[in-house]
Amino acid sequence: MSTTATLPTTTLGAGGPLIGTQGLGCMGISEFYGETDATESRATLDHALELGVTLFDTADVYGSGHNEEFLADFVRANRENLLIATKFGIVRKADDASFRGYDNSPAYIRASVEASLRRLGVDTIDLYYMHRRDPAVPIEESVGAMAELVTAGKVRALGLSEVTGDELRAAYAVHPIAALQSEWSLFSRDVEATAVPAAADLGVTFVPYSPLGRGFLTGAFTSANELSDKDFRRFQPRFTGDNAQHNTELLAPLAAIAAAHDITRAQAALAWVHARAGVHNLSVVPIPGTRKRTRLAENVAAASVRLSADELATLEPIAGQVAGSRYADMSSTSAGRE
Repeated sequence: MSTTATLPTTTLGAGGPLIGTQGLGCMGISEFYGETDATESRATLDHALELGVTLFDTADVYGSGHNEEFLADFVRANRENLLIATKFGIVRKADDASFRGYDNSPAYIRASVEASLRRLGVDTIDLYYMHRRDPAVPIEESVGAMAELVTAGKVRALGLSEVTGDELRAAYAVHPIAALQSEWSLFSRDVEATAVPAAADLGVTFVPYSPLGRGFLTGAFTSANELSDKDFRRFQPRFTGDNAQHNTELLAPLAAIAAAHDITRAQAALAWVHARAGVHNLSVVPIPGTRKRTRLAENVAAASVRLSADELATLEPIAGQVAGSRYADMSSTSAGRE
């Protein structure tokens, strides 16, 4: 099929601005997936806007600030035509690349937003997420501090990532939440237990990250052993050993459906994610990440693919058969707190 289609639009949250029904995850530009071509990455950002992508997703932790800095020129040059989303809450140590801590305290939130504004070179962040939930801090306290940023004009809308349905409802009672971002794909459907129903009830846009199973659903790799030493997917259980072999075999129905539509497996997998909007009656804006214009155009075209009821039924059992968890340590995910 053609890869030149532009995106339809949807509303961000209840009564928010219109955005393209697919965003762009920018994390890989800075780290986690091996080497990056900066020139091609910038060209990909420009092409995304041309194709109707308006939500660009980053975080202060990606490249320890590098990702926000890389996006700054692009964001300022197109400020009226895009929404920039960034996040706080994951803490890294400069002398220990493997360290991950979490901080949702009001003082940390206030310091983090100032740092992100400075790196992005903007006066206001369009969508500001709590990247991970820190159970040591009541979510009402954290969202209260985030709400103060809206009042101060530093942030336009609030988002949460990897929270349960109950946590989303508690947060929303303090201040409207525009978006909930969590992993959601053919391989990862734990969010459908409580988070998706709560988002639908509250009018919260769901923003699936890793909608292509970190590339595994596309057939780009079949085992973590094929990836570079700098690729963090080498440490994710479902991509290693016997799990990888088992999970590769689960993709046969996806490949058959893609062939029937004359599209790629990536497009079929994204079409499944887009179909969740109708299934669950909520706004769904997946943010597949890519650093290449060709992949970007392929992903955008997937928003126009419609899978039949029979095809969706064929894909329905896959998630329940996946071997291995999303992360080696699931404690920071919503599933780990359900």
